[in-house]
Amino acid sequence: MPKFEYDGVRISYLDEGEGDPILLIHGFASNKHVNWKYPGWVDLLVKDGRRVIALDNRGHGESQKFYDPSAYGAPVMAEDARRLLDHLGIAQTDVMGYSMGARISAFLTLNHPKRVRRAVFSGLGYGMIAGVGDPEPIASALETDRIQDIVDRSGRAFRAFAEQTGSDRRALAACMRSSRQKISEEDVSRIERPVLVAVGTEDEIAGSPQKLAALIPHADVLEIPGRDHMVAVGDKVHKQGVLAFLNNVEA
Repeated sequence: MPKFEYDGVRISYLDEGEGDPILLIHGFASNKHVNWKYPGWVDLLVKDGRRVIALDNRGHGESQKFYDPSAYGAPVMAEDARRLLDHLGIAQTDVMGYSMGARISAFLTLNHPKRVRRAVFSGLGYGMIAGVGDPEPIASALETDRIQDIVDRSGRAFRAFAEQTGSDRRALAACMRSSRQKISEEDVSRIERPVLVAVGTEDEIAGSPQKLAALIPHADVLEIPGRDHMVAVGDKVHKQGVLAFLNNVEA
C-alpha cells in the first residue's frame, strides 16, 4: 500500500478507482482494510464510479505509531486526512467516517469546509457532542496482560477487536486517551455541507442520530435496523442509504 510522510508522520492509504473522490476514515482499533475493504465498501464505491481513498489513522494499521496521548486527538488526525488530500492533489472530496472516523470527519469539515463537499457521519450520533463514556476502562483493557482479567464489557470487546485486527495495543491506548474531543452544539450547527448521520438502531455507543442531525442545517438520518455498533458498518441498508445520499444530494 502507498504511504506518504510529513514531519516524521507516516500515513498509509489506499487509492482505487476513478471519478469523484470520497475519503473514508475508519473507527477506533480498526484500519482501512477491516473497516472499508473487507466489508465491501471500497468495491461498492468504485463500481459506483468513484475514486476511493482510505487511510490508516495514525496509531492504526500500517501508519505511524505513537505512544504519547498528546500525539493523537481527532483534530490532529483530521489534519492527517487534510494532508493526504494535499498529497494527492484533491481540492474537494466527499468524506465518510465511522465512529471515531465520524468525529475526525466532523473536525475536517469544520476546520476545512472548502475541502469537503458532503459528509457521512456513521456510527456516531449525539455522542459526538455529549461524549461516549469514560475512555480509561478501554485504555486500561488494551494494556492489560490477559484478556481474561478484563471485567469491563466495553473494554473487553475493544480488546478482543484489537487482537483480531493485530493492532498495536499500546498505541491504541494512547489514542483512546486523547481521541474523543467533544464538539459543541454551536460548532456542529456551523456545518453547512450536506450530512448523513447513519447509526444502527441497536447501537448503544453512538448516541441519538436524530439529536445530532437536528443541529446540522442540511442533515438527514439513516437508521440501520437491528444493528449494533460493531456490525452496522457492513450492513446493506447502510450501503444503500449512503449511495442514495451521495447520488441524490446536490453539493
